[in-house]
Amino acid sequence: MPKVKTNRSAKKRFKKCANSIKRKQGYHGHLLTGKTRKRKRNLAKMVTVSKADKKRIKKLIPY
Repeated sequence: MPKVKTNRSAKKRFKKCANSIKRKQGYHGHLLTGKTRKRKRNLAKMVTVSKADKKRIKKLIPY
């Protein structure tokens, strides 16, 4: 059986961790002057992917 190719865009967007897949958050690209320091700091952190999306993303990043 041949190897499964990794989706290149998914590889750049998601990171595999021990039991979860992590992603960056949106709303941290521009219009930052109207957001509080705390909100910007929290948006910079990585968060886990939702349970519903986890199965689909695992197919895109098999390794």
